[in-house]
Amino acid sequence: MSLSVSEAVTQTKSVRRKVLVSKLGLDGHDRGAKVIARALRDAGFEVVYLGVHKTPEDVAEAAVEEDVAAIGVSILSGSHLELVNDLLKLLRERGVNIPVIVGGIIPPEDVGELKKLGVFEVLTPGTPLKKVAEVFERACEVSGT
Repeated sequence: MSLSVSEAVTQTKSVRRKVLVSKLGLDGHDRGAKVIARALRDAGFEVVYLGVHKTPEDVAEAAVEEDVAAIGVSILSGSHLELVNDLLKLLRERGVNIPVIVGGIIPPEDVGELKKLGVFEVLTPGTPLKKVAEVFERACEVSGT
């Protein structure tokens, strides 16, 4: 028995990409992360929002437990290189390959360094929400979910 077009669309829409969004480090400014989490939800993603003041260990553990396809971390504190390096190391130690997207106040000279560490993409303030969703979609495709 074949599905009607409306049934097929309904089934396709019910398949959601699961992503994690969190703030790393001591930075408590979470408005941007909440905007991103909501925009991703509105774009059809299932979003796990961890909130503020999370350690790389918190994020890595939750990403594995929740079986997410991509991780988005927001950092405004200036400690992005250290925190992201620790997060990526922890993910490798757990044997998972989950793309990490970094957002926040990232100096242009650090974007290349983050990519060398293995970051999937760096998004800075002013990135259109449509582009954010597209980046997460690509990241989910890379992770194979």
